[in-house]
Amino acid sequence: MILIKQAGVYVNILNCRLKKYLAEVFKKNNVNLTAEQYLVMDTLWNEGTLTQQAIAFIIQKDKNSVTQFIDNLEKKGLVTRLVAKEDRRVNNIVVTTEGMALKDSTKQLAIDTMNKALKGISEDDVQTFVSVLKKICANISDFGKQSKPW
Repeated sequence: MILIKQAGVYVNILNCRLKKYLAEVFKKNNVNLTAEQYLVMDTLWNEGTLTQQAIAFIIQKDKNSVTQFIDNLEKKGLVTRLVAKEDRRVNNIVVTTEGMALKDSTKQLAIDTMNKALKGISEDDVQTFVSVLKKICANISDFGKQSKPW
């Protein structure tokens, strides 16, 4: 029981510390992004124009949080909203020229940050860690598909 509790506690601590560490690295390098905003930008850099709902699904955040992230990125001039021609209720999120200019240097900072966090950990251990995390995520996803026990 204690080991299971520790797993949950350390996953939470890791999440919090990684976000804080990345924010510090970005600040030191004059990148005006939070970890969550970076996650949105990285998704857009990788996937191209997406709807807010698609972004929320990919990064596994609720729509209200994604709306707030996009509002702030839009204020910074990094993204813009375009109303979809086929459905005016849908906003497509497009990276601006200014947002694209951040891509290479910001991605490299994030990679360097993760490399520092993983220092001294073998590639095999990292692969195992990622595999275990994927299995946990799959188990949690399966919870919603099961019938209720009562």
